[in-house]
Amino acid sequence: MRIAINTGGGDAPGLNAAIRAATLTALSKGWEVFGIRNGYGSLYTDDPFIPLTASIVKRITMQGGTILGAANRGNPFEYPYQKEDGTWAAEDRSDEIVKMFKKHKIDALVAIGGDGSMYIAHKLVKKGIQIVGVPKTIDNDIYGCDVTLGFDTAVSTATEAIDKITTTAEAHQRVMVVEVMGRYAGWIALHAGLSASADVILIPEIPFIIDDIVNKIKSVESRGKEYAIVVVAEGATEKDGERFVRGKKIGQAELLGGIGEFLEKKLGKLTGKESRSLVLGHLQRGGMPTTYDRLISLRFGSAAIRCIDDGDFNKLVVMRENRIQRIPISEVAEKVKKVQTDSDTVITARDIGVSFGNESER
Repeated sequence: MRIAINTGGGDAPGLNAAIRAATLTALSKGWEVFGIRNGYGSLYTDDPFIPLTASIVKRITMQGGTILGAANRGNPFEYPYQKEDGTWAAEDRSDEIVKMFKKHKIDALVAIGGDGSMYIAHKLVKKGIQIVGVPKTIDNDIYGCDVTLGFDTAVSTATEAIDKITTTAEAHQRVMVVEVMGRYAGWIALHAGLSASADVILIPEIPFIIDDIVNKIKSVESRGKEYAIVVVAEGATEKDGERFVRGKKIGQAELLGGIGEFLEKKLGKLTGKESRSLVLGHLQRGGMPTTYDRLISLRFGSAAIRCIDDGDFNKLVVMRENRIQRIPISEVAEKVKKVQTDSDTVITARDIGVSFGNESER
């Protein structure tokens, strides 16, 4: 058996642990293992594969990033190219990937990635490539999976950052707006904001009303607390508003950003308090994975090889109730796991006085 491993989309803490577990488990079965360099885009080059051995994956469990490289561009079904007039367009180059796999006699692919990667994997399955997916995204928004690798580390990083911002907010009596990642789902904002005792948490699932946020800040101030912490997911929107989009390139998702700065200016004007905003951005992707992320990443990587060994292809290995299970990749493609607004975590936040910016409508 000859297998390939791909780390698509953005990087996430735990990727190297998953690569190591998949590699060592496959090698123990006498298989050959190859890594794909820098996402699917390298498959259009002459030498896209890196042989993976026990020595190459030695001591990488604790490392952040990915030894294979990652890319959130290079979608083979919408591959960007520049036309003669200088403009950009997209073309379907997926058949070239199929030919490359056949040329190198790759029997199966371990696709480690998020919702976008699983969408691509689903389409590649239809072209005959045998795939097993591993759920990776700091956003924790892969449908059918309780938790994805990278999420715990990202939340821990965000929580620590908010903790540090809180002390300077208190010292200067400021409103501090912290923008975290979360395009369509507010898992990082919810978990980090609640854990760091934020006053306001804004997520894509609950459109906010500016006046409700202002009222919360004034209410906090009336009780003697002269500062406020607002945590907002990058994909959060004002009621009847749209996401803040900085741009979009062919073959990539929209580049979001600006909601934090918008709230800083708006809340500063309406509350009369000095306001500042901070975008955590890619800081949330970096650093060594937490113990939890290392463990689930190792479990995911090994489980993917067992799935291949069973001939159970075109499945995604997922975590449900702390047990590894398998679900069809087709069930995940084009779906997003969003925060349930009546979940225990949201209810807990409301019970202890956190505002979601929609209190006037409840």
